[in-house]
Amino acid sequence: MSLLFGHRTRSGGAHQRKLGFIQKIISFFVSHVRQWLMALGSIWRDTLPSILTIAVLGLSLTLPATLFVVVKNAELVEQNWQNAAEISVFLQDDLTDQQLNTFVTQIELNHKVEKVQLVSKQQALDEFEQLSGFGSALDLLETNPLPNVLVVTPLSDFSSANAAADLLIELEQMREVDFGKLDIEWLKRLNALLSMVKDAMSSLIVILCLSVILIVGNTIRLSIVNRRDEIEVLKLVGATDRFIQRPFLYTGLWYGFFAGMIAWFSIEILIWYLSASIQQITELYQSEFSLIGLSGSEMFGLLGLSMLLGWFGSYIVVRQQIKQIEPDLG
Repeated sequence: MSLLFGHRTRSGGAHQRKLGFIQKIISFFVSHVRQWLMALGSIWRDTLPSILTIAVLGLSLTLPATLFVVVKNAELVEQNWQNAAEISVFLQDDLTDQQLNTFVTQIELNHKVEKVQLVSKQQALDEFEQLSGFGSALDLLETNPLPNVLVVTPLSDFSSANAAADLLIELEQMREVDFGKLDIEWLKRLNALLSMVKDAMSSLIVILCLSVILIVGNTIRLSIVNRRDEIEVLKLVGATDRFIQRPFLYTGLWYGFFAGMIAWFSIEILIWYLSASIQQITELYQSEFSLIGLSGSEMFGLLGLSMLLGWFGSYIVVRQQIKQIEPDLG
């Protein structure tokens, strides 16, 4: 305890009043840095209990952070799929070549459309003949039964399920269009699934953050109980409650920092472990996709959140426990 609370001064003492303004600021920061490092030393001296506590905290933060990474990658996949959404527009059979070209130009000028590809009825028949193997049977047909088709690719801003459905309705109202087709049911299911995962992630984050606060609070409470006699001595020599509380608050910050680092390393190891399997799956679908982990800002956000939880967990316990400890003057 002498190391943890060493170099204390009486607040408001005569010596402190003699210090200049700059010296007071320097003394304030030096005192905080000293106690910050002493809090780290107290964790180091209780190695095994501290490691167990930090491990539990780190695993508690790993689960919501992993869900965040899963949702982040799923949204990236969803965005790629949505950007590749295509609307098949089947045209009326009685359109002349001039009317067809005019209609294609009209669709290309639509502010919601990125690209238009015309698949003529002859191109569709030739492709069907090559793929089906019914070339001789198709020669018996007097007319081509297949319609002209426009493959319309919406802009990225209009490629979501609802926006693409609205564009389909808009196109179907044109007199040149017989009907349109857009397979968006799977996209709606994906959006609903991601929404459910996000809601579950939010609830789980709240629950696990509360568990982190409780674990840190209980650990700090036990530390205060073990140092009760030393805290009473400090109060006898004039140490303020704030001065006594400070090392315990810094201990909570250190717990949160190390727990956040464990969560970050766990996510990186998990991504490294799954990358090979994901690559094999994407090669089967002729796609280019790789898992992404936490960015720099997200990593610092995770560390900041974990340190804030550690500080808050220690604060709600320390403030109450230190006030209840009073030296016995009898």
